[in-house]
Amino acid sequence: MKLTTRPNIQDSKLDFYFHVITLHVLCLFQRALLSGAAQRRRPVVWSHIRTAQWWDEIVPSFSTEQWMQNFRLSEDTFNSLCHKMRPFMERQDTAFRLCVPLRKRLAIALWKLATGSEYRCIEHLFGVSKSVVCQCVQEFCGTAEKVLVPELVCVLDEDKFGELAVNFESRWGLPHCVGAIDSCHIPIIAPRDFQFDYLNSEGWHSIILQAVVDGKGQFWNVYAGQPGSMHDAKVLRLSPLWEQASQGTLFPDHTREIGGVSVGHYILGDSACPLQRWLLKPFHDTGRLTEEQHTFNNKLSHARVVVENAFRRLKGRWRCLSKRNHCDIRLVKSMVLTCCALHNLCETHGAVYEAAWDAPGAAAPEPTGGVLPDAEEAGNEVRDGLMRHLMNN
Repeated sequence: MKLTTRPNIQDSKLDFYFHVITLHVLCLFQRALLSGAAQRRRPVVWSHIRTAQWWDEIVPSFSTEQWMQNFRLSEDTFNSLCHKMRPFMERQDTAFRLCVPLRKRLAIALWKLATGSEYRCIEHLFGVSKSVVCQCVQEFCGTAEKVLVPELVCVLDEDKFGELAVNFESRWGLPHCVGAIDSCHIPIIAPRDFQFDYLNSEGWHSIILQAVVDGKGQFWNVYAGQPGSMHDAKVLRLSPLWEQASQGTLFPDHTREIGGVSVGHYILGDSACPLQRWLLKPFHDTGRLTEEQHTFNNKLSHARVVVENAFRRLKGRWRCLSKRNHCDIRLVKSMVLTCCALHNLCETHGAVYEAAWDAPGAAAPEPTGGVLPDAEEAGNEVRDGLMRHLMNN
C-alpha cells in the first residue's frame, strides 16, 4: 500500500508571511531613503548667508566728500583706476558661483589700505568671506606693484628733471635741485624669523621706506622692505638709487655753474646721508658754524619739509602704514609701494587732504652710527659752491 505525504499547510503560511513582512520593510527603507535625500541640507559653504547692504545700497548714494572720506579717492578717480586694473583683475562667473565684481574687489582693497582694518571687519562690511578679502588685497597690491608703480613712481627723463629743477628752485630757492630724500618706518608685527633685525631704535618692529620726492611732494623714487634696525645710510647704499647715481645713470649729463662750481642735478639728504656730488647734506653743527654754513643749513632744513609732509600725507591717507600691520612682510612691502603710487595719483588729481587724517605719530627712530669721513669728501666742493650762491642771492 502506497503512502502519500500531505503538504504542510503551517509551513506555507509562514513563508507567505515572511515574504510579506520583508517586502514591507523594503518599502519602508526605500521611503526613508527618498525622504532623507529630499530633506538633506546643502553644504554650509553654499548656504551661508552674507549681506552686502552697505556696498549695494549705501555706497551708491555717497557724495563726493563721502567717497573721499571712505576710500581716499574721488569716484571719478576710482572709476579710472577700475579701467586701468580691469585687464589684470577682472574675473568671470563660473557654473558653481558668481565672481566678486571688479569695482567691489578694488573697493575692498582700498578700504584695507585706507583704514588698516582687520580682514574680519571688512568681510562683514562687504558681505564676503575673509579669504576673499585677503585675495582682493593681495591681487590688487601685486598688480599695482607691476602696473601702477612703474607708471606713477618712475625713473625720469631729462626734460622731466629740468621741470623738477625749475619747480624746486621757484619754491625753495635751491638751483638745480630735483628732490629731497628721507626714510620712515612702517610698523609690523614681529616676524617669525630674524625678529631682532626688525626691531628699531624705538623698540618696535618695522620695515623702512626710503623715498625721494619732488618740490610738489610727489614720489619719484621709492625703496622699501629693509628691516627697521638698519641705518638709513646702509639702506641708501643697498638701494638701486645709490647704484644708479654712483654709475652716473640716474641723472642726465646736464650741469650748471653755481658758486664757481660746475654742479649737476642733486637731491637733499639729512645728516645720516653720505655727502656726494649728487647728494647734499647739512654741515655738522659742532657749535662753530659760520654764518654762511648756518644759512645753508636753514635753507636745506626748510626745503626738506617737502619730504616730511609727503610722508605725513602718505600715512594719513593710507592708515595701514601707520598701524601695526599683521600681514606677511612681503605683502607689507607691496602695500607700501602701492600706497606710494596711490599717493601720487591723489596728488596729481588734486585730491583733498584733511588735517584730521594725520596719523597720531610715533617719532621716527633716529639713525645710529655715522658716516666714514672719506665718504664725504666727494660733495664738499658742490656744497661749498651752493653755500656761496645762497649768500649772494
